[in-house]
Amino acid sequence: MTRDFAGLAAVVTGGGSGIGLATARLLAARGATVACLDLDPTGVPDPLVGVTCDVTDTDSVTAAVATAASRLGGLDVLVNNAGIGARGTVEANPDAEWHRVFDVNVVGVVRTTRAALPHLRASAAAAIVNVCSIAATAGLPDRALYSATKGAVQALTLAMAADHVAEGIRVNCVNPGTVDTPWVRRLLDAAADPAAELTALRARQPIGRLVSAAEVAAAIGYLASPLTAATTGTVLAVDGGMHGLRLRPTATPPGDRPA
Repeated sequence: MTRDFAGLAAVVTGGGSGIGLATARLLAARGATVACLDLDPTGVPDPLVGVTCDVTDTDSVTAAVATAASRLGGLDVLVNNAGIGARGTVEANPDAEWHRVFDVNVVGVVRTTRAALPHLRASAAAAIVNVCSIAATAGLPDRALYSATKGAVQALTLAMAADHVAEGIRVNCVNPGTVDTPWVRRLLDAAADPAAELTALRARQPIGRLVSAAEVAAAIGYLASPLTAATTGTVLAVDGGMHGLRLRPTATPPGDRPA
């Protein structure tokens, strides 16, 4: 495995599980020292550094980023991964829920980035990667609130890339499809027919299966790496072909075909 992150320090929000933890592990394996910011970082394994952080609280974010930068000896890479889901049409959620989800998914990115920027400006390999979603670009049923927040994250990514390119800070985002994470598994468990729901989610993606957290982490690693120093303002889909492919229906999904 390449050691392209050797000597670099990275912060991953929502790093306690799922995509965040997979990303933190990948960055560490490739040479970075990594802090995982999470509401509950107690399960973060060595050599990762767990730091308690609530991205909806400015004081908490400021303190967590300062702690991470102090313990890591600086900050070169920020992965804005913390986020929550929401279901329903525009009628389904009250104003308070709209404000709550936007506060985590969008303003949380703002708070963490704002706290990290002074440290990133001191880096010769500064990179920010925001974790967005296929929901930013595809109309998904029963996901109005969630989709609105992810559309905002994608637009924010491009604006940030323009604002900070002259400072040598690259900003990109990944748009995963449906990823096999603890959050998605909880949604499946709550469905009336979990098996049928899982089959539908698999079939929605042209590769015929869910995306893995490791696959999203690999895309984040690509965008954050000093080896891609010419890449900024990029939206990278990791969605099993969902955003661009229009396949004819088949009797057997690709993921179920024999090798």
